[in-house]
Amino acid sequence: MKNILVTGGAGFIGSHLIENLIVEKKVNKIVVLDHLKDGSLKNIKHVIKNKKIKFYKADINNFKKIQKYFKKVDVVVHLAAMSDIVPSIVEPFNYLNTNIIGTLNVLEAMRKSGVKKIVYAASSSCYGLTKTYPTREIDKIDTRYPYSFSKYTGENLIKHWSKVYNINFISLRLFNVYGLRSRTHGAYGAALGVFLRQKLSNKALTIVGDGKQKRDFVNAKDVAIAFNKAIFIKKKNIVLNIGSSNPISVNFLASLISDKKTKIPNRPGEPDKTHANISKAKKILKWKPTISIQDGIKELLDNIGYWKNAPLWNKKNIRSATKSWFKYLG
Repeated sequence: MKNILVTGGAGFIGSHLIENLIVEKKVNKIVVLDHLKDGSLKNIKHVIKNKKIKFYKADINNFKKIQKYFKKVDVVVHLAAMSDIVPSIVEPFNYLNTNIIGTLNVLEAMRKSGVKKIVYAASSSCYGLTKTYPTREIDKIDTRYPYSFSKYTGENLIKHWSKVYNINFISLRLFNVYGLRSRTHGAYGAALGVFLRQKLSNKALTIVGDGKQKRDFVNAKDVAIAFNKAIFIKKKNIVLNIGSSNPISVNFLASLISDKKTKIPNRPGEPDKTHANISKAKKILKWKPTISIQDGIKELLDNIGYWKNAPLWNKKNIRSATKSWFKYLG
Protein backbone atom coordinates (compact mmCIF):
# COMPACT_ATOMS: atom_id res chain seq x y z
CA MET A 1 0.00 0.00 0.00
CA LYS A 2 1.39 3.36 -1.05
CA ASN A 3 0.78 6.97 -0.10
CA ILE A 4 0.78 9.18 -3.21
CA LEU A 5 1.18 12.97 -3.36
CA VAL A 6 -0.10 14.71 -6.49
CA THR A 7 0.84 18.32 -7.22
CA GLY A 8 -1.68 20.04 -9.47
CA GLY A 9 -4.17 17.37 -8.50
CA ALA A 10 -7.25 19.54 -9.11
CA GLY A 11 -6.11 20.30 -12.65
CA PHE A 12 -6.91 18.80 -16.02
CA ILE A 13 -4.72 15.68 -15.97
CA GLY A 14 -4.49 15.49 -12.18
CA SER A 15 -8.23 15.10 -11.73
CA HIS A 16 -8.29 12.14 -14.13
CA LEU A 17 -5.34 10.54 -12.34
CA ILE A 18 -7.03 10.88 -8.96
CA GLU A 19 -10.11 9.11 -10.33
CA ASN A 20 -7.84 6.16 -11.13
CA LEU A 21 -5.98 6.23 -7.83
CA ILE A 22 -9.03 6.14 -5.59
CA VAL A 23 -10.00 2.75 -7.02
CA GLU A 24 -6.42 1.45 -7.05
CA LYS A 25 -6.14 -1.24 -4.37
CA LYS A 26 -2.42 -0.57 -3.91
CA VAL A 27 -3.06 3.05 -2.84
CA ASN A 28 -3.66 3.88 0.81
CA LYS A 29 -3.73 7.70 0.76
CA ILE A 30 -3.71 10.44 -1.88
CA VAL A 31 -2.40 13.85 -0.84
CA VAL A 32 -3.59 16.48 -3.34
CA LEU A 33 -1.85 19.86 -3.57
CA ASP A 34 -3.21 22.61 -5.82
CA HIS A 35 -3.23 26.40 -5.61
CA LEU A 36 -6.55 26.47 -7.57
CA LYS A 37 -5.51 29.21 -9.99
CA ASP A 38 -5.63 26.93 -13.02
CA GLY A 39 -7.08 23.85 -11.37
CA SER A 40 -10.52 23.84 -9.79
CA LEU A 41 -12.30 21.99 -7.02
CA LYS A 42 -15.05 21.51 -9.59
CA ASN A 43 -12.76 19.01 -11.32
CA ILE A 44 -12.61 16.76 -8.26
CA LYS A 45 -15.86 17.54 -6.46
CA HIS A 46 -17.18 14.05 -7.22
CA VAL A 47 -14.22 12.38 -5.48
CA ILE A 48 -12.90 14.86 -2.92
CA LYS A 49 -14.89 13.28 -0.08
CA ASN A 50 -13.35 9.87 -0.73
CA LYS A 51 -11.67 8.62 2.44
CA LYS A 52 -8.34 8.17 0.63
CA ILE A 53 -8.07 11.85 -0.37
CA LYS A 54 -6.52 14.67 1.65
CA PHE A 55 -6.76 17.98 -0.24
CA TYR A 56 -4.66 21.03 0.61
CA LYS A 57 -4.68 24.39 -1.11
CA ALA A 58 -0.97 25.07 -1.55
CA ASP A 59 1.42 26.58 -4.08
CA ILE A 60 4.64 24.73 -5.01
CA ASN A 61 6.37 28.12 -5.10
CA ASN A 62 5.98 28.29 -1.31
CA PHE A 63 8.44 25.74 0.05
CA LYS A 64 7.60 26.36 3.71
CA LYS A 65 3.91 25.77 3.02
CA ILE A 66 4.28 22.51 1.07
CA GLN A 67 7.14 20.78 2.93
CA LYS A 68 4.98 19.34 5.69
CA TYR A 69 2.70 17.51 3.27
CA PHE A 70 5.49 15.22 1.99
CA LYS A 71 5.86 13.30 5.23
CA LYS A 72 5.14 9.55 4.96
CA VAL A 73 4.68 9.83 1.18
CA ASP A 74 6.00 7.03 -1.04
CA VAL A 75 5.64 8.54 -4.54
CA VAL A 76 5.19 12.10 -5.81
CA VAL A 77 3.39 12.78 -9.09
CA HIS A 78 4.44 16.27 -10.15
CA LEU A 79 1.85 17.82 -12.47
CA ALA A 80 1.75 21.42 -11.19
CA ALA A 81 3.13 23.85 -13.78
CA MET A 82 2.45 26.91 -15.89
CA SER A 83 1.72 25.93 -19.48
CA ASP A 84 1.52 27.37 -23.04
CA ILE A 85 4.30 28.83 -25.16
CA VAL A 86 3.18 32.39 -25.96
CA PRO A 87 2.38 33.52 -22.40
CA SER A 88 5.81 32.25 -21.37
CA ILE A 89 7.38 34.70 -23.83
CA VAL A 90 5.38 37.53 -22.29
CA GLU A 91 6.08 36.56 -18.66
CA PRO A 92 9.18 34.34 -18.58
CA PHE A 93 9.97 35.01 -14.92
CA ASN A 94 6.71 33.45 -13.72
CA TYR A 95 7.21 30.40 -15.93
CA LEU A 96 10.79 29.81 -14.87
CA ASN A 97 9.95 30.43 -11.24
CA THR A 98 7.06 27.94 -11.18
CA ASN A 99 8.36 25.27 -13.55
CA ILE A 100 11.98 25.31 -12.36
CA ILE A 101 12.08 26.68 -8.81
CA GLY A 102 8.71 25.10 -8.05
CA THR A 103 10.11 21.75 -9.18
CA LEU A 104 13.19 22.36 -7.04
CA ASN A 105 10.91 22.98 -4.05
CA VAL A 106 9.15 19.67 -4.70
CA LEU A 107 12.47 17.83 -4.95
CA GLU A 108 13.79 19.39 -1.76
CA ALA A 109 10.56 18.60 0.10
CA MET A 110 10.99 15.01 -1.10
CA ARG A 111 14.64 14.88 -0.05
CA LYS A 112 13.97 16.23 3.44
CA SER A 113 11.06 13.84 3.92
CA GLY A 114 12.81 10.80 2.51
CA VAL A 115 10.53 10.34 -0.52
CA LYS A 116 12.38 8.24 -3.08
CA LYS A 117 10.29 8.36 -6.27
CA ILE A 118 8.84 11.07 -8.51
CA VAL A 119 6.75 10.77 -11.68
CA TYR A 120 7.10 13.99 -13.67
CA ALA A 121 4.82 15.53 -16.29
CA ALA A 122 7.40 16.64 -18.85
CA SER A 123 6.59 18.26 -22.19
CA SER A 124 7.13 17.16 -25.79
CA SER A 125 7.73 20.85 -26.57
CA CYS A 126 11.36 20.12 -25.66
CA TYR A 127 11.77 18.68 -29.19
CA GLY A 128 11.05 22.07 -30.75
CA LEU A 129 10.70 22.22 -34.53
CA THR A 130 11.83 18.67 -35.11
CA LYS A 131 11.70 17.06 -38.53
CA THR A 132 12.27 13.58 -37.12
CA TYR A 133 9.04 11.57 -37.12
CA PRO A 134 7.91 9.73 -35.16
CA THR A 135 10.00 11.53 -32.56
CA ARG A 136 11.97 9.36 -30.12
CA GLU A 137 13.14 10.19 -26.62
CA ILE A 138 16.77 10.24 -27.83
CA ASP A 139 16.14 12.75 -30.62
CA LYS A 140 17.49 16.29 -30.59
CA ILE A 141 16.31 18.67 -27.87
CA ASP A 142 15.41 22.17 -29.05
CA THR A 143 13.91 24.31 -26.26
CA ARG A 144 13.11 27.49 -28.18
CA TYR A 145 10.87 29.33 -25.74
CA PRO A 146 10.68 29.85 -21.97
CA TYR A 147 7.90 27.28 -21.48
CA SER A 148 9.75 24.41 -23.16
CA PHE A 149 13.03 25.51 -21.57
CA SER A 150 11.47 25.58 -18.12
CA LYS A 151 9.83 22.17 -18.44
CA TYR A 152 12.98 20.55 -19.82
CA THR A 153 15.09 22.21 -17.13
CA GLY A 154 12.67 20.78 -14.56
CA GLU A 155 13.30 17.35 -16.05
CA ASN A 156 17.06 17.88 -15.82
CA LEU A 157 16.76 19.03 -12.21
CA ILE A 158 15.02 15.75 -11.43
CA LYS A 159 17.75 13.77 -13.20
CA HIS A 160 20.42 15.62 -11.22
CA TRP A 161 18.66 15.07 -7.87
CA SER A 162 18.35 11.42 -8.86
CA LYS A 163 22.13 11.12 -9.22
CA VAL A 164 23.04 13.12 -6.14
CA TYR A 165 20.28 12.12 -3.71
CA ASN A 166 19.21 8.72 -5.05
CA ILE A 167 15.70 9.83 -5.97
CA ASN A 168 14.14 7.57 -8.61
CA PHE A 169 12.20 9.16 -11.45
CA ILE A 170 9.92 8.44 -14.39
CA SER A 171 9.57 11.42 -16.73
CA LEU A 172 6.60 11.30 -19.10
CA ARG A 173 6.94 13.68 -22.07
CA LEU A 174 3.34 14.49 -22.89
CA PHE A 175 2.23 15.35 -26.40
CA ASN A 176 -1.08 17.11 -27.12
CA VAL A 177 -3.35 16.08 -24.25
CA TYR A 178 -7.09 16.69 -24.62
CA GLY A 179 -10.26 15.61 -22.90
CA LEU A 180 -12.83 16.49 -20.28
CA ARG A 181 -11.85 19.36 -17.97
CA SER A 182 -9.29 20.87 -20.31
CA ARG A 183 -8.93 24.64 -20.10
CA THR A 184 -11.10 26.68 -22.45
CA HIS A 185 -9.79 30.14 -21.57
CA GLY A 186 -6.80 31.81 -23.16
CA ALA A 187 -6.15 32.24 -26.86
CA TYR A 188 -3.26 29.85 -26.57
CA GLY A 189 -4.84 27.22 -24.39
CA ALA A 190 -5.41 23.67 -25.58
CA ALA A 191 -6.88 23.80 -29.09
CA LEU A 192 -9.76 21.52 -28.21
CA GLY A 193 -10.73 23.54 -25.16
CA VAL A 194 -10.80 26.73 -27.20
CA PHE A 195 -12.77 25.04 -29.99
CA LEU A 196 -15.35 23.73 -27.56
CA ARG A 197 -15.83 27.11 -25.89
CA GLN A 198 -16.28 28.69 -29.33
CA LYS A 199 -18.82 26.05 -30.31
CA LEU A 200 -20.75 26.53 -27.08
CA SER A 201 -20.88 30.27 -27.83
CA ASN A 202 -21.94 29.59 -31.44
CA LYS A 203 -18.73 31.18 -32.71
CA ALA A 204 -16.62 30.06 -35.64
CA LEU A 205 -13.66 27.88 -34.72
CA THR A 206 -10.37 29.78 -35.12
CA ILE A 207 -7.99 27.83 -37.35
CA VAL A 208 -4.35 28.92 -37.16
CA GLY A 209 -2.81 29.24 -40.63
CA ASP A 210 -4.02 26.73 -43.22
CA GLY A 211 -4.98 24.13 -40.60
CA LYS A 212 -2.90 21.45 -42.30
CA GLN A 213 -0.49 21.23 -39.38
CA LYS A 214 -0.77 17.88 -37.61
CA ARG A 215 -0.83 17.21 -33.90
CA ASP A 216 -0.48 14.04 -31.86
CA PHE A 217 -3.58 14.20 -29.67
CA VAL A 218 -3.87 11.82 -26.71
CA ASN A 219 -6.84 11.61 -24.37
CA ALA A 220 -6.36 12.64 -20.74
CA LYS A 221 -7.90 9.38 -19.56
CA ASP A 222 -5.22 7.42 -21.41
CA VAL A 223 -2.57 9.78 -20.01
CA ALA A 224 -3.85 9.20 -16.47
CA ILE A 225 -3.45 5.45 -16.96
CA ALA A 226 0.16 6.01 -18.07
CA PHE A 227 0.85 7.96 -14.86
CA ASN A 228 -0.86 5.29 -12.80
CA LYS A 229 1.33 2.58 -14.33
CA ALA A 230 4.47 4.72 -13.87
CA ILE A 231 3.77 4.99 -10.15
CA PHE A 232 4.01 1.25 -9.64
CA ILE A 233 6.64 0.02 -12.11
CA LYS A 234 9.96 -1.13 -10.67
CA LYS A 235 12.08 0.28 -13.49
CA LYS A 236 13.57 3.64 -12.66
CA ASN A 237 15.24 6.74 -14.09
CA ILE A 238 13.65 6.66 -17.54
CA VAL A 239 12.08 9.15 -19.96
CA LEU A 240 9.04 8.09 -21.98
CA ASN A 241 6.96 9.73 -24.71
CA ILE A 242 3.21 9.68 -24.09
CA GLY A 243 1.10 10.32 -27.18
CA SER A 244 -1.23 8.58 -29.60
CA SER A 245 1.40 8.07 -32.32
CA ASN A 246 -1.42 8.88 -34.76
CA PRO A 247 -1.27 12.60 -35.62
CA ILE A 248 -4.27 14.31 -37.20
CA SER A 249 -4.64 17.68 -38.90
CA VAL A 250 -6.18 20.66 -37.14
CA ASN A 251 -8.66 20.86 -40.03
CA PHE A 252 -9.80 17.28 -39.36
CA LEU A 253 -10.05 18.00 -35.66
CA ALA A 254 -12.19 21.07 -36.31
CA SER A 255 -14.42 19.10 -38.71
CA LEU A 256 -15.34 16.76 -35.87
CA ILE A 257 -16.63 19.70 -33.84
CA SER A 258 -18.22 22.32 -36.11
CA ASP A 259 -18.83 23.43 -39.70
CA LYS A 260 -18.21 27.06 -38.77
CA LYS A 261 -14.56 28.05 -39.08
CA THR A 262 -12.43 31.14 -39.50
CA LYS A 263 -8.71 31.53 -40.01
CA ILE A 264 -6.20 33.58 -38.06
CA PRO A 265 -2.55 34.26 -38.98
CA ASN A 266 -0.01 31.48 -38.77
CA ARG A 267 2.18 31.55 -35.66
CA PRO A 268 5.88 31.24 -36.48
CA GLY A 269 7.91 29.02 -34.21
CA GLU A 270 5.29 26.28 -33.96
CA PRO A 271 6.00 22.83 -35.41
CA ASP A 272 4.21 21.67 -38.55
CA LYS A 273 3.74 18.30 -36.95
CA THR A 274 4.01 16.44 -33.67
CA HIS A 275 4.24 12.65 -33.77
CA ALA A 276 5.28 10.59 -30.78
CA ASN A 277 7.23 7.38 -30.98
CA ILE A 278 5.70 5.51 -28.04
CA SER A 279 7.47 2.17 -28.44
CA LYS A 280 9.31 2.62 -25.12
CA ALA A 281 6.10 3.38 -23.23
CA LYS A 282 4.46 0.32 -24.76
CA LYS A 283 7.37 -1.89 -23.71
CA ILE A 284 8.18 -0.47 -20.28
CA LEU A 285 4.77 0.65 -19.02
CA LYS A 286 2.77 -1.97 -20.91
CA TRP A 287 0.68 1.02 -21.99
CA LYS A 288 -0.91 2.19 -25.20
CA PRO A 289 -3.71 4.67 -25.91
CA THR A 290 -7.19 3.17 -26.24
CA ILE A 291 -9.46 6.15 -26.99
CA SER A 292 -9.76 7.22 -30.63
CA ILE A 293 -9.96 10.91 -31.47
CA GLN A 294 -13.49 10.37 -32.81
CA ASP A 295 -14.68 8.77 -29.56
CA GLY A 296 -12.83 11.37 -27.49
CA ILE A 297 -14.45 14.25 -29.35
CA LYS A 298 -17.88 12.64 -29.06
CA GLU A 299 -17.46 12.46 -25.29
CA LEU A 300 -16.48 16.12 -25.21
CA LEU A 301 -19.47 17.16 -27.29
CA ASP A 302 -21.78 15.06 -25.14
CA ASN A 303 -20.49 16.95 -22.09
CA ILE A 304 -20.10 20.37 -23.67
CA GLY A 305 -22.30 21.99 -21.01
CA TYR A 306 -19.37 21.61 -18.60
CA TRP A 307 -17.75 24.65 -20.25
CA LYS A 308 -20.82 26.86 -20.02
CA ASN A 309 -19.37 29.14 -17.35
CA ALA A 310 -15.83 29.22 -18.72
CA PRO A 311 -14.38 32.60 -19.76
CA LEU A 312 -14.90 33.41 -23.44
CA TRP A 313 -12.10 34.43 -25.77
CA ASN A 314 -13.73 35.87 -28.85
CA LYS A 315 -12.21 36.56 -32.25
CA LYS A 316 -11.08 40.06 -31.24
CA ASN A 317 -9.24 38.69 -28.18
CA ILE A 318 -7.53 36.01 -30.24
CA ARG A 319 -6.40 38.41 -32.97
CA SER A 320 -5.01 40.73 -30.30
CA ALA A 321 -3.08 37.90 -28.65
CA THR A 322 -1.78 36.78 -32.04
CA LYS A 323 -0.24 40.24 -32.51
CA SER A 324 1.53 39.73 -29.17
CA TRP A 325 3.13 36.58 -30.55
CA PHE A 326 4.67 38.50 -33.47
CA LYS A 327 5.69 41.38 -31.18
CA TYR A 328 7.60 39.18 -28.75
CA LEU A 329 9.25 37.24 -31.57
CA GLY A 330 10.52 40.56 -32.93
